[in-house]
Amino acid sequence: MVRCSNSLVGILNFFVFLLSIPILSSGIWLSLHGNTQCERFLDKPMIALGAFLMVVAIAGVVGSCCRVTWLLWFYLCVMFLLIVIVFCFTIFAFLVTNKGSGETIPGKAYKEYRLGDYSEWLQKRVNDNHHWKNIRSCLYDDKFCNRLEIFSDIYRNASAFSKKDLNSLESGCCKPSNDCNFTYISPTTWNKTSGTYKNPDCNTWDNDNTKLCYDCQACKAGFIDNLKTSWKVVAIVNIIFIVVLMIVYAMACCAVRNNMKDKNNYASF
Repeated sequence: MVRCSNSLVGILNFFVFLLSIPILSSGIWLSLHGNTQCERFLDKPMIALGAFLMVVAIAGVVGSCCRVTWLLWFYLCVMFLLIVIVFCFTIFAFLVTNKGSGETIPGKAYKEYRLGDYSEWLQKRVNDNHHWKNIRSCLYDDKFCNRLEIFSDIYRNASAFSKKDLNSLESGCCKPSNDCNFTYISPTTWNKTSGTYKNPDCNTWDNDNTKLCYDCQACKAGFIDNLKTSWKVVAIVNIIFIVVLMIVYAMACCAVRNNMKDKNNYASF
């Protein structure tokens, strides 16, 4: 007789197996039909995640429902490693996102962002030219700076634009730093003033909508600030995920014990 823990492990892993199918299919589809570098960047992780979930789910279903003990041992080892990895990543995410925030500018609704305020590990990642080239491509493909230009009729002067509550990417990548004191023309068009600039971003700024401030330190800082928010949400979700994994792990341990008992009872006959 299959005990309750075996059945629960089998049912849960059956749903995981169903979940792995669209993840794996999406990764394969992106690999074959992705139009941009940003889309293709996601294909390999999704294929790997989908394949991993599928293999683990099959091991859990077969091991629990068919009482194949060695598969359940394999399942337990993988689950233990997964719990450790997710736990370590969660701690790491909290550590690298606990520094840095936007700087409030008097008279402005938006904040400005300085790269030096954030974690050194994150700074190194965005300062790596290869990494930033891929990130920059994704940012440009999103065209979020173009959306600001749509409202140029509303923000006809610098005073009106200063009341716009920009997000971290818009503030860092779509406009020059407040330090530059450029002349406002439109949300993404600013005339440079003469003189020397202490902030290197002022020299980097370009009114060309393919350049703007995408290579500025402020843009990198804005990206990190946006990433911080996402990572904190992921970290909180991971805590819930770890609790669920531990419950499933405990049930799988019971299933292994049940299989061993059934095997011993069968041997005694």
